[in-house]
Amino acid sequence: MKKFFVFTFALMFSLATQAQRLPLGAMPEHYQLTFTPNFSDNTFDGDETIDLRILKPSTTIVLNAAEIDFKSATVESRGTKQEAKVALDPDREQASVIAPRTIAAGPAKLHIIFKGQLNDKLRGFYLSQTPKRKYAVTQFEPTDARRAFPCFDEPDKKATFSITLVVDKGDTAISNGKLESDTPGPGENKHTLKFAETPKLSTYLVAMLVGDFQCVSGASDGIPIRACATPDKVEQGKFAVTAAEYIMHYYDEYFGIKYPFAKLDLIAIPDFEAGAMENAGAITYRETAMLLDPKIATVDNYQNVAGVVAHEMAHQWFGDLVTMKWWDNLWLNEGFATWMSSKPLEEWKPEWHVKLDEVAGTSQTLTLDAMKTTRPIRAKAETPAEINQLFDGIAYGKAASVLRMVEYFVGPELFRKGIQNYLHAHSYGNATAEDFWNAITQSSRKPADKIMSSFVVQPGEPLLHVSEDNGQLTVSQERFFSDRSLLGTAQQVWTVPFCVGLAQSGTAANPSCFLMTQRAQEFKNPVTGTTFANAGAHGYYRTEYDDPMRQQLTKDLEHGLAPGERISLIGDEWALAQVGKLSVSNFLDLIAELKTERSRTIWREVLDRLEYVNDKLVNDQDRENFRQFVRNLLNPVYADLSQSASASNDPEQKALRADVFGTLGLIGREPKVLAEAKQVTEKFLQDPTSVDSLLAREALPVAASAGDEALFNQIVAKLKGTTDQTLRDRYMAALEHFEKPDLVQKALELGVSDVIRNQDSTAYISRFLQNPATRNEAWKFIQTHWKQVEGTFTTSSGSRLVASAGEFCDASTVENVKTFFSVHTVPASDRALHQALERINSCADLRRLQESNLQSWLADHSGMQSSAAGDK
Repeated sequence: MKKFFVFTFALMFSLATQAQRLPLGAMPEHYQLTFTPNFSDNTFDGDETIDLRILKPSTTIVLNAAEIDFKSATVESRGTKQEAKVALDPDREQASVIAPRTIAAGPAKLHIIFKGQLNDKLRGFYLSQTPKRKYAVTQFEPTDARRAFPCFDEPDKKATFSITLVVDKGDTAISNGKLESDTPGPGENKHTLKFAETPKLSTYLVAMLVGDFQCVSGASDGIPIRACATPDKVEQGKFAVTAAEYIMHYYDEYFGIKYPFAKLDLIAIPDFEAGAMENAGAITYRETAMLLDPKIATVDNYQNVAGVVAHEMAHQWFGDLVTMKWWDNLWLNEGFATWMSSKPLEEWKPEWHVKLDEVAGTSQTLTLDAMKTTRPIRAKAETPAEINQLFDGIAYGKAASVLRMVEYFVGPELFRKGIQNYLHAHSYGNATAEDFWNAITQSSRKPADKIMSSFVVQPGEPLLHVSEDNGQLTVSQERFFSDRSLLGTAQQVWTVPFCVGLAQSGTAANPSCFLMTQRAQEFKNPVTGTTFANAGAHGYYRTEYDDPMRQQLTKDLEHGLAPGERISLIGDEWALAQVGKLSVSNFLDLIAELKTERSRTIWREVLDRLEYVNDKLVNDQDRENFRQFVRNLLNPVYADLSQSASASNDPEQKALRADVFGTLGLIGREPKVLAEAKQVTEKFLQDPTSVDSLLAREALPVAASAGDEALFNQIVAKLKGTTDQTLRDRYMAALEHFEKPDLVQKALELGVSDVIRNQDSTAYISRFLQNPATRNEAWKFIQTHWKQVEGTFTTSSGSRLVASAGEFCDASTVENVKTFFSVHTVPASDRALHQALERINSCADLRRLQESNLQSWLADHSGMQSSAAGDK
C-alpha cells in the first residue's frame, strides 16, 4: 500500500491581494459526487470523480479547495491510472494534483477521496441547528463550494453534476436534481439517495440539504414545486408555493423559455446568512423570507416573501441558465433579478404598489451612489474578499434602476425581445455585459449600449440642472456628490435618457424623451405648463430645477405629480438640501404640502427623512419643537386613518396607519400613542394573535423606549420561548429600543449569547448603533467586548457592523472609528469602512450647514397645536 502525500506550499510573501484565478490547464465536464454527513462529530466524507478535458499536456491539475482533508487522488487518462500527490496552497484556496507522469491532452478522470468539517460559519457545507436536532446544508455563493468538495470554483467552469447523499435512516435529503433512487444502506442505519444529473451549472449553484425536512407541494406549467422546512413549520410554506406557482407561469411567458430545470424546491433553513440563494432547482431561504404564519403575519411579511421568491426564481434564468462569465459582472445576476421581481408581483398583487417601491428603491440607491467611495456597477474583483464586497446596493439597486430606465426608453416589448434573444444565445453558458446590452441594442434599434455602458462602467450618478426660458429647456449635467466640496470637480458625462412630462392631475402624462450626450444641451420644451424633468420617475439621476420651476412643482406636489414622481421629487429635494443647494427649511416646506396624501410609499419616504432629521440634525435644545412639528404634521393623518371606514379594509392604509403610529411614538412622543403602545404590547405579550399584527410591530419598540426592567424581562422570556422567526424579529426589535443604560447593556449582551442566533447576532448589535438613544452605549460595548462580537461574524456580516459605525454625526468620532477598525480588521469590509467614515463627515458638515436654519424654521412652525392622535 503506497502512502498518500499532501504538502503545503511555503510562500515567501503574502498572496492575499494577488489574483486567485485558476490556470487554464483543465476544464471540468461532469462531477460525480457522494457525500456522507456525520452528525456525531460534525464532519462529512466525500468521494468525487471529475470528468475533465485537459487542454495541454501537464503533470499538474490545479483546482480550488479550502478546509478539505485529502485522503487520496488518482488521475486516469488514456486507460492509465496514476496515483497523485496533492500540494495545498491555503492562501489561494487551491490544490495542485501532481501526477508522476505527464497527463495527455484530451479526456481524463480525476478521482478524489476527502473529508471535511460541517462548520458553524454559514458557508460551504455547514451545520444548522434547532433545539431538537442538527441539519447539514450548503451555501456556496460566491466562492465556498471549494469548502465542500475540490472543484473548479469559478462561474465560467460550468459542468453537469450527479449527486449522491448517504444519510441517516430517519433523514431525507434535497439537491438540485430530482430524486432518482432511495436504497437501504450501507449498513442498517443509513440509506442512499441518488439525484438526477443536472444541466450544466457553475459550482456556486450546487445545493445539498440533509435532515428531517418536510414539504408542501404544488405545480405550475408541468413543473412540480415544493416548499420544505423543519417539521414544525412546514405548513407555513403554503403561501410561498402559491407565489411560486404564479411567478413561474409569468416568467415562462415573459422569457419565452420554459423553466429550465426539472423541479423547483424552496427550502427554509433555520440558520442562513443571506435572505435566499438561487441554487438551480433548490432555492434556499432564511425562514423569514419564506415562511408565514397567517395568524401573525403582516402585509409586509407577505410582500417580502413574494418578493424574495420572485427574485430568486428570476435567477433561474438570469444567473443559472445564463451565468456571468466572471464576478465583475455580478450585476447581470443581481441587478436583473431585482428589476425583474416586481413584474409578476405588480400583475398578481396590484394593491401592493410595487412599482412605487421601485421608485423609492432608486432614490435610496442614488443616495448610496452619491458617495465618493462608490464603485462602478462593473468593478474588478479577484480575491474572495473582493468578490464578497460586490454584493452591495450597486450590484442590486443601481443595476436594477438602470435597467428600468433603459427599458422605459427603448420600450417594454423591444426590451423584452432583447432579453429573450440574449437568453437563447447564451443558455447553459456564460455571458458578459456587452453580450447583454448588444442584444438590447439590436432588438430595439436604439443606443442601449451607449446608455448602459456609460452607467455601468463609470461610478456615480448625474445631477441634471434644468431651467426654462421662453419654451426652451437648458439642461446641463455634472456628477452629484453627497460631499459638497466635490461638486463641480468631476469631468464625467453620461448618455442620459431624459424624459419630460406635464405635472397635471396626479397622473404621469405622456412624456417626451430626449437623449442627453453632452455636458450641456438645449431642447424645445414639449410641455406647456408645470414641467417635470423625470417623467414617470424612471430616470437614474438627480434633478435640480431653477427657482421658478421648483416653486411651481412644490405647489403641484400633491395634486399635480403622479405618485412615483412625488417620490422622485422628495428624494431630489432632500439630496439637494444635504449638500446646501437648498435649505432644510425648503425641504420641510415641501413635505408640509402633503395634507391629503395617503400613499404609504410616499409617506415612508417622508417618515425616513423625519427620522434622519431627528437623529442627526436636531439638538437637545430644539428637540421639543421638532417633536411638536412631527405631531402637528402626523396627528391629522393618524386621526384620519384611524377613523376612515376605508382604512379598516385597505391593507395599505392599515399599514400606513401603523407606520405613522410608530413615528408619532418614537419621534413625536405623542402621549396618546405612547399609552396605546403600552396597551397593545401588553396584549401582544399575552397572545400575539389578539392584536393587529401591523400595529403590534410598531407598538413593541415604542413601548420599549419607555419600558422598565419588568417589560424587558418579559420580552426576553418570550424571545427565549419561541422558534418562530417572525416573532423573534419583533422581540429583538423591541429589545433594540430600550433606553435605560442598564437595560441597553443587558440587551447588547444577548447579542453575543446563544439567545440570538448566529445569523441574526451581528445585525442585531448593529441596529443599536443605528438607534440614537443607544448608539454611544453600543459603540462602547463593541469596543470592550470585541472578541465576543467578532465571534458572531459570518462571511459578510462583519461588514454590516462596520457600515453601522457610520451612523455617528460628529466629526470627532471619525478618527476613533478609523483607528479602531484599523487595529481590529474585519474581512471584506474595506469599502464599508471608507463609506462609514464618509457618511460621518458628510453628516457633520450638514449639521454645521443647516443647524441654524432648522432652529429658525422650527421656532416658526412648532407653535400651532394639532389635535391629539385619534381625535378628529
